[in-house]
Amino acid sequence: MSQATSIKLTTASKSSLLVNSSLQQGQVIASYGKRYGVELKDGTHISCVTRGKKNDLACGDQVEVKMTDTLEGVVENLHPRTNLLFRSNAYKTKTLASNVTQVIIVLATTPSFYEALLNRCLIAAEAAGIKAVIVLNKSDLADNSEAMKLLKVYQDLGYQVQPLSAKQDINPLKQWLSGQVSVLVGQSGMGKSTIVNALLPESAVRTQEVSEVLDSGKHTTTAAHLYHLDATSDLIDSPGLQEFGLNHLSIEQLERAFIEFRPYLGKCRFNNCKHIHEPDCTIIGATEVGKISPVRLAYYQGLTQEIGKPDY
Repeated sequence: MSQATSIKLTTASKSSLLVNSSLQQGQVIASYGKRYGVELKDGTHISCVTRGKKNDLACGDQVEVKMTDTLEGVVENLHPRTNLLFRSNAYKTKTLASNVTQVIIVLATTPSFYEALLNRCLIAAEAAGIKAVIVLNKSDLADNSEAMKLLKVYQDLGYQVQPLSAKQDINPLKQWLSGQVSVLVGQSGMGKSTIVNALLPESAVRTQEVSEVLDSGKHTTTAAHLYHLDATSDLIDSPGLQEFGLNHLSIEQLERAFIEFRPYLGKCRFNNCKHIHEPDCTIIGATEVGKISPVRLAYYQGLTQEIGKPDY
């Protein structure tokens, strides 16, 4: 068994005098910035901090905690993760969830969703090696035919697209959650909190009305939470997004995250082909004959400019 990876430590303050010197095993089930909710092996929920200034834990992390009071502790060690879903810009990273088996990307018929954000979520999931499922929520509120037509591009790539009316019937989603550790991601106002309410009414997740004037949602979840759906299924609800930076990816990682590119990679005339305007580019050639969506290629080309990495 691999050893636990230590979080950077500093000298403990006097307030950290131990109540119990032994380390307790636990899982991070809530993230509130500088504080974390941890569920111990016996089911007890405690409030924890980390040592030092670095706060990079995520919901789903397996940790070792040193108790400092009856229901408080300090996270001493972080066990190795199987994966980590996070976003980044040029200045900082934001962890979303760890040790998950799938990402549920929640869209809605109203307010209108950003296809660019959908692509960013898919790319982040692919880069982290996590399966993605697309949910089109609020299908009862508007005609979803145009949205489903737009999403056919992603269905054709092999992504599961599930229409849903969470307030009316949550059952269509349950088949994808059973036996999985799932994280809900999506822009604000897509109904993620409503989904959690429908799955776990006792959780009393707060929801807000969507602003029809602005055609945008309001943040309702300000912290990530992990919920146990049953003995084998967990669900992590993450805060609503308005952007999803991918600054942590290299160009090579980015192009491999476009799953339809993979059969053509390494077959361009130039080893460092950027797939923008180079001659004999197999990606551009595949696009011209309808094997790759021009929309997806345009997103890729835009992201290469945004990330601005040097040639690899």
